Amino acid sequence: MAPQPLNTLERLLNDALAETPPGRSIWVALSGGLDSSLLLTLAAVVCQPAGRPLRAIHINHGLQAAAATFEEQCKTLCERLNVPLSVKSVAVDAQGEGVEGAARNARYAAFFAAIPAGDTLWLAQHQDDQAETFLLAALRGSGARGLASMPYRRDAEGVTLVRPWLTTPRASLEAAAQSLDLTWCEDPTNTDLSLDRNRLRHAVLPAIETRWPDAAGALAQSARHAGEADRLLVEYAEQELQTLLSGTSSIDAAALSSRSRPRQRLLVRTLCQQQSLSTPPQKRLESLLDQLKAKPDAAVCIEWPGAQARVWRQRLYLMTPLEPLPPWQVDWNGHAPLDTPLGPLGWKIASSQTLPQPLRATWRQGGEVIQLPNRGRRDLKRLLQEAKVPPWERERLVVIMQADACIGVIRPPAQLLYQAEGALFTRLTSPV
Repeated sequence: MAPQPLNTLERLLNDALAETPPGRSIWVALSGGLDSSLLLTLAAVVCQPAGRPLRAIHINHGLQAAAATFEEQCKTLCERLNVPLSVKSVAVDAQGEGVEGAARNARYAAFFAAIPAGDTLWLAQHQDDQAETFLLAALRGSGARGLASMPYRRDAEGVTLVRPWLTTPRASLEAAAQSLDLTWCEDPTNTDLSLDRNRLRHAVLPAIETRWPDAAGALAQSARHAGEADRLLVEYAEQELQTLLSGTSSIDAAALSSRSRPRQRLLVRTLCQQQSLSTPPQKRLESLLDQLKAKPDAAVCIEWPGAQARVWRQRLYLMTPLEPLPPWQVDWNGHAPLDTPLGPLGWKIASSQTLPQPLRATWRQGGEVIQLPNRGRRDLKRLLQEAKVPPWERERLVVIMQADACIGVIRPPAQLLYQAEGALFTRLTSPV
């Protein structure tokens, strides 16, 4: 494939610029290598005449002796282009996920921490990078979402990530950089074949391309097809989830279990995505699906990093992991704002009401009885069961005690579940 001329690369950047809201800054992830140095150089060509704010950000991973050289190269380039540069140093913890994965996670965390919400980050990944990512995903046994590899555009943590050159072969970038007499740093680790991506880049893909010269383009196209299929599946899954949802907190586990196993997997993964939860690894997902028909009183809890699933009374709940509650009990005058380990409460005792005895706020312990208006003395445990409050939520309720009498039950931060006869709770007027 013939290298694309400079005006084609600039056109792709102008297309990406047109998608950026006026007044928002364009950031370029600048490593100091060829790809990102060329991206920043041509970004200046299209952004500065248009009066669009342009900034660069460099992440120093501190993993090699050349890190200081890369940082200095980025500073030199930004000074020449008159582009403001932000440099962020990160600590990379490679335990459990390898150096490449840990560095990537640390890099993106630094991006999201430094770039204001609403701004756009341009990344220099190209067609060859996409082909490598597709092969890595295939070798891991990924499904459609993994095989979709890197999207052209993605919104994450308020920042829009765009890869303007994702369909551009790296040969085109190399030719453009040479035509501009651009200088850049070569990463000394790029030849380390112990790293998976380097082995694909230097050993596997060249061997494939001796037989199929446009292999990188074909693999990148397969990634686009996988992405399209994944988006279509998500659309169907989101529509089907609406028939299974109860409120926003749970879905009908019995109805879910009546679907085929592939459909169950898709629906659970889509629900995780909707709730910004990590998707379960394959074995955990299968274990969860096996528990969908558990007995109504079973305490099913399946956990994976960043999320957990619970099945109770034929409902499936997906949530962030619940932290153990610390011991907590405080005296309260009923009027001052009340802070709990789960956040401030949005309720107080009405100012018109006098309190014959001081109040005590604590976690629900069990055995509480409350005198309800027109309902008499009721056991709190039975009330919560009748209201179908899940067991793990019952443990996190705040009860307001007056001597030995329970006069209020609140689900933090602001849901008043019960108040005793004669007690009058009102909402706080200020935000909690």
